[in-house]
Amino acid sequence: METLESELTCPICLELFEDPLLLPCAHSLCFNCAHRILVSHCSTSKPLESISAFQCPTCRYVITLNHRGLEGLKRNVTLQNIIDRFQKASISSPNSPTESRRLQPPQRPYTATISGTIAGTIGGGGGGTSGSSARSSPATSSHSHPHANHTNHANHANHTNANHSPAVVAKMDPRISCQFCEQDPPREAVKTCVTCEVSYCDRCLRATHPNKKPFTSHRLVEPVLDTHLRGLTCLEHENEKVNMYCLVDDQLICALCKLVGRHREHQVSSLTERFDKLKDHHPQPQTLENNLTNLVKRNSELENQMAKLIQICQQVEVNTAMHEAKLVEECDELVEIIRQRKQVIAVKIKESKVMKLRKLAQQIANCRQCLERSSALITQAEQSLKENDHARFLQTARNVAERVAMATASSQVLIPDVNLNEAFDNFALDFSREKKILEGLDYLTAPTPPSIRDELCTASHDTITVHWTSEDEFSVTSYELQYTIYTGQTNFISLYNSADSWMIVPNIKQNHYTVHGLQSGTRYIFFVKAINQAGSRNSEPARLKTNTMVSEDSAEFIKG
Repeated sequence: METLESELTCPICLELFEDPLLLPCAHSLCFNCAHRILVSHCSTSKPLESISAFQCPTCRYVITLNHRGLEGLKRNVTLQNIIDRFQKASISSPNSPTESRRLQPPQRPYTATISGTIAGTIGGGGGGTSGSSARSSPATSSHSHPHANHTNHANHANHTNANHSPAVVAKMDPRISCQFCEQDPPREAVKTCVTCEVSYCDRCLRATHPNKKPFTSHRLVEPVLDTHLRGLTCLEHENEKVNMYCLVDDQLICALCKLVGRHREHQVSSLTERFDKLKDHHPQPQTLENNLTNLVKRNSELENQMAKLIQICQQVEVNTAMHEAKLVEECDELVEIIRQRKQVIAVKIKESKVMKLRKLAQQIANCRQCLERSSALITQAEQSLKENDHARFLQTARNVAERVAMATASSQVLIPDVNLNEAFDNFALDFSREKKILEGLDYLTAPTPPSIRDELCTASHDTITVHWTSEDEFSVTSYELQYTIYTGQTNFISLYNSADSWMIVPNIKQNHYTVHGLQSGTRYIFFVKAINQAGSRNSEPARLKTNTMVSEDSAEFIKG
């Protein structure tokens, strides 16, 4: 009786069909439920009579209405008769499922309208074989809805959010839209049905998931994306989910791949077995668990390295700001020095100008005085020459002639000396050398690492003379020589950082140095450090060996 009742249950209200309509797709629907679907499509500007089509909630077939609307659809009289007989049989049998359901306390119905076609309906169907087919193959009824993508139906779980799978426990995205709304844009989703694999807004959720079976067993979670819900599908067989693992091709396959596909001769494994194997439940040297551990360790090292790099970046910012401030300070000092020197030179030029003009003015005054005297004598002589009276001419001519002769004889004395150097044309401002120095202004960097010249180095039984060269010889303030006994360690950097017996010779001004007091026949490691105000850099290590000292007995034996 319970199986028969499920066949006679409306997919919308989940009650026995009441005044069922026979849809063109052979499924059935209560008249009131169909009316509710049409009402859900209406809006304030769209009357009910304007709705000309809706989708079958079971197979999503588009039902086209004529001008009569729902009255234009045929009544399923046969189904109604079966329901009437079923109800009579249920009343006569007190232990029937229908009677038991009636004895249960009534549940609060949902009052919201349906805003689209029912997605993920499992228990409902039309009369006869069509309804059973829809229930047994839910995947076939999930392709034509305009908003719900891949709404494959599976066995429904609890209605609560407990025991979520990892694929479901995803970060909530507030921008996930309802996949069931037919309005544009769709409303924001409030829940995602894991069973239906569809996200619903509050209105569509209440319309599609009433508090009745089978929807009470649907699992509702916070809205998640489709990619977190859909299972992995086979690459070769559409809509077939993978359920086994091909060991030959090392890939996921479905059952059809093993039965009729190219993997039918291959060795396969179950997903659980392969999962356990990769999860290091199997003792293998190279497993996912071991690789993951190594990767986590590497990530930790990278994080530490990145932290150091970030710290260096911060230090770069601090040092850059310090150097920029120092640059401004130094340039301001240079500008101030130039300004002061400009004032000093300008004062010197003005003082020289005043002194030279004073001398020139004195010379001009002397010349003017001589010119006035000479002009007066010329005027007097010209007047004497014009005198026609012999007595008067003879009286003045002798005196004038003496004065003119005296003036002519001493003309060189009367004319003042003119110093041409007083014209200030031998003065020049030449800052070419200073300009070149200013053009060469740049920040000082640590010198390039010096290079130890092995071919120039010499040794005795207790001394080694080390020679080196440097490309930045003029920028190097001093050199520092470091050496220690070579122990055979090949990692020189580690040796340099860890050795406690390094001998240091500081403040070397030349490009060579002789170390005394060394052990005979011993190999040493030498570093040379070039130093200036900006920092220092080390040379590559050089291994040099002292000579073996010959004893007196050995010397006599060799001599003999």
